[in-house]
Amino acid sequence: MVLEGLITFPGMARPTMRLGLYTAALAFAVFITAAVLVNAAPTRPSWAVLALAALAAVAERSRVRLSPTLELSISLLPILFAAVVFGPLAAMCVGAASLLSDIPLGSRAASYDQAWLRWTIYSLSESLTGAATGAAAALALHAGGHSTLGPIVLATVLGAIVSQTLDVTFSTLTVWLRGRGRVRDILPTVAPVVSASVPLYAPVVALLAFSYEVVSPWTLPLFLVPAVAAHRLFMLYQEQIRLTENLVVANVRLENANLSFATALVATLDARDRYTAGHSAAVAIYARDIARRMALDEEQQQLAHLCGLVHDIGKVGLPPGLLEKSGALSLDERRQMEQHSAIGERILSKVDDYAEISRVVRHHHERVDGLGYPDGLPADEIPLLSRIIAVADAYDAMTSDRPYREAMPSRVARLRLAQAVESQFDTAVVAAFEAILTAANEDYRAGSREDFRLQEQEAEATAIRHARAI
Repeated sequence: MVLEGLITFPGMARPTMRLGLYTAALAFAVFITAAVLVNAAPTRPSWAVLALAALAAVAERSRVRLSPTLELSISLLPILFAAVVFGPLAAMCVGAASLLSDIPLGSRAASYDQAWLRWTIYSLSESLTGAATGAAAALALHAGGHSTLGPIVLATVLGAIVSQTLDVTFSTLTVWLRGRGRVRDILPTVAPVVSASVPLYAPVVALLAFSYEVVSPWTLPLFLVPAVAAHRLFMLYQEQIRLTENLVVANVRLENANLSFATALVATLDARDRYTAGHSAAVAIYARDIARRMALDEEQQQLAHLCGLVHDIGKVGLPPGLLEKSGALSLDERRQMEQHSAIGERILSKVDDYAEISRVVRHHHERVDGLGYPDGLPADEIPLLSRIIAVADAYDAMTSDRPYREAMPSRVARLRLAQAVESQFDTAVVAAFEAILTAANEDYRAGSREDFRLQEQEAEATAIRHARAI
């Protein structure tokens, strides 16, 4: 794995000066290393080295970005193969050639010098990395020879470790010299990739190197297949990570938008009906807790909470004065009131991604005996979340003050819920809620706990923000 720190520092003279001195030091080291290796290295098949150099150049062209300052390529594969089979000089040449496809011939005048400086630094550092990788592999092969699998495996692993260590060192040093990053910020990004590269690539290179030495040099073309496959694998891996991150961000934004919209609707309703202010917030919390107690998944728990917030939104479509009436409702007024669940469905069904929520809202006044409204559905046809909302809604309504009666004690409301199982309410839902209430404190049972008030305050704040935006 080859890591590169991106050099972009327009108008920054000091980093350019430091990098210039760094480049000069690299060039001197490459010159000395090349001179020593040319005198010491035996002649190796030039066609094979040229093929590996071409492969390294192609691999370098398909880099993927790890961070704003670091990129990754798989040119380690041909460099490591050259180091194990052909020695330090060949690996040095392949490392240098890996950057040939990046020669900045088309750079704009404003960035021309920077582009050439970047290319020079990484060409020189790749040359030194290749030479060091070849030297490490040569040490491991010195005792066992090229025809034994054990020394070849050891040479490959040792070469990969040396290569990765130097890659990280050179890249980190470059990023630090240009003043665009710190070591403690870079290492967490590259460490997982580097640690995975040795066990991923070393076995492949060792097997191919052994085949080249023992079977035939014509096995070298087989190197292309795993190299391309590995490259494609890493490209897909990085793309998957990027898509996953984008999806997580999109889901968070969507959830926030849904909650923001729901709380704005609730605040609108609460502002109209002062007697039910905070009712939707309480129902939302009770419904979420019931869903959790019934072991529904996290998504369903969040959906129960959202449905609880908007379950009564259809009341905004009721005739003026109906919600505010202090006395008992007439038969005609009760029939009008019963339309609020269908009105709520019509409102919410026009909102993108609210189809399931609108269905739950429509049926939250259905009864398990089929005598509820608006459709008279029997128990097995009523959505589970609607059955949950029905219990939470009824309990909070009974334990809250109304213009026509005072709030009931929690024990009385719970008794009425129990008496209505199998006729009005789902037995499993009531049992789950009773278990919650038994273990809860009185503030929770009365809907006056701190998180209930925070939920209500959030709704009011959201409504204010929406009003200002309009």
